[in-house]
Amino acid sequence: MAAYARAYVGHRSGSHHVNRVSTTPVEIVVTGGESSKRIDVFLANRDPTFSRSALQRLIAEGRIQINGQLVRPSQKIKPGDRIRLEVPRPEPLDLSPEAIPIEILHEDADLLVLNKQAGLVVHPAPGNWSGTLVNALLHHFATAGVTPSHIGGKERPGLVHRLDKETSGVMVIAKTDQAHRALAAQFKSHTITRVYEALIWGVPKKGHGLIELAIGRDTKERKKFSARTTKPKASATDYQVEERYGKVAAQVRLSPRTGRTHQLRVHLTSIDHPILGDKTYGGVKVMTVAGIPIPRVMLHARTLGFTHPTGGEYHQFDVPFPPDMEQVQDLLRAATTQGMPVEH
Repeated sequence: MAAYARAYVGHRSGSHHVNRVSTTPVEIVVTGGESSKRIDVFLANRDPTFSRSALQRLIAEGRIQINGQLVRPSQKIKPGDRIRLEVPRPEPLDLSPEAIPIEILHEDADLLVLNKQAGLVVHPAPGNWSGTLVNALLHHFATAGVTPSHIGGKERPGLVHRLDKETSGVMVIAKTDQAHRALAAQFKSHTITRVYEALIWGVPKKGHGLIELAIGRDTKERKKFSARTTKPKASATDYQVEERYGKVAAQVRLSPRTGRTHQLRVHLTSIDHPILGDKTYGGVKVMTVAGIPIPRVMLHARTLGFTHPTGGEYHQFDVPFPPDMEQVQDLLRAATTQGMPVEH
């Protein structure tokens, strides 16, 4: 069902990019254990990739029925109801190259390593159909006469992994299918060296430790991940405190042993030390610390190391804090060493 949801949301959010093609209808039977709730709420909870607004559009178009009858968004479901969905499926996006500057750290015939700037979305998605790293890469590759790997799909050429929009740091891009498979295998087996650095709220009592917490998509807030999930996946993160700023904040080095979505953000929040600037998981308290406004999520992918897919040699790339994180760090140092107010 998730594939249909993504397809429909994609069509509505970027209709000028796609042509609609009808899919085979999906049918769901409401089980006896389900409590009475609105049809749009029921379907949104069943598959978090559906937004309630997208479901309401489907209902308005007559594409959702209960027991063969058209429904209203407020209609309640009951055990035994047969729900039928017909969701439009778009053709792949027609992505356009865009001359967006990217900082390339290394490039050869097999791969490209870059330093992603904060604020750059990695791949097109609802709300960000252009201005992404993929658009920048398509321009770069077209200029060089290169056709990148499409194993990840037409919308994610060369992408072996990703970073959140507000996260800066090192990424590797595959230029061939062989490189894509080899790098993806290293990520899957966790043999890739990955080190992140973050500025966090408060100071952990222990200078280092291991956070182990199974996480998945949150059952109540579909855009978040947490331990409150129906599909928990084991995840683990090593942390090391690098610098303390009084009692209000700290710089930590993070080494994820697994690669779950939002893992570092969720893990740090679980020990009551969310990343500065991460309002989604830390709330408003992490947006201003010691009187210092935090411009974004203070998370940076500092180090990436891997075995080259064809040469076999080990490559490692390190990029220090970008200027915005350095500035916050300097202000935190000043606030905690020169007698400025340092209350949370």
